[in-house]
Amino acid sequence: MAVGGDRSAGDVGSALAERLNYLFANMHPPGAPYTNGHVAEEISRGTEEYGGITLTEQYLSMLRNGRRANPSPDVLRALAKFFAVPVGYLMGDLSASQAARVEEEVRFLVAMRDQRVRGIALRSVGLPPEVQDSLTTIICQFRQQMNLPADPPDAGGDGRP
Repeated sequence: MAVGGDRSAGDVGSALAERLNYLFANMHPPGAPYTNGHVAEEISRGTEEYGGITLTEQYLSMLRNGRRANPSPDVLRALAKFFAVPVGYLMGDLSASQAARVEEEVRFLVAMRDQRVRGIALRSVGLPPEVQDSLTTIICQFRQQMNLPADPPDAGGDGRP
């Protein structure tokens, strides 16, 4: 994602729309993703928690489809708080590597929603590093036997999500 430099309003709107849609697709409780109506209602109802922002379903929809590109910083702060990401991620103020790190953390949280994945991770806590490395090797071997990539999509090559 491009950050800094000269960007047209359309570029800013599409970058914001991409980021919002990424959060909607990934940052939700198990089950179905949030709807625009749910997010708008939660932010508007939690006036203290979200800075007194009133957000409509329609306005949020326009942000998500790029038809509105310049929401107030207060709206961006409320959305960032709702999705538990840095406001700079939505504002486009992060470097490409910082934005990638936020998305990596989101992918990790998504993976940890799976109770089996979480169980495997928690069972490895406290084991010596060399045993954790052995477990990583075993998992990679299973992935190879199942014709899966050694690392899950978008994961680093160091065994971490």
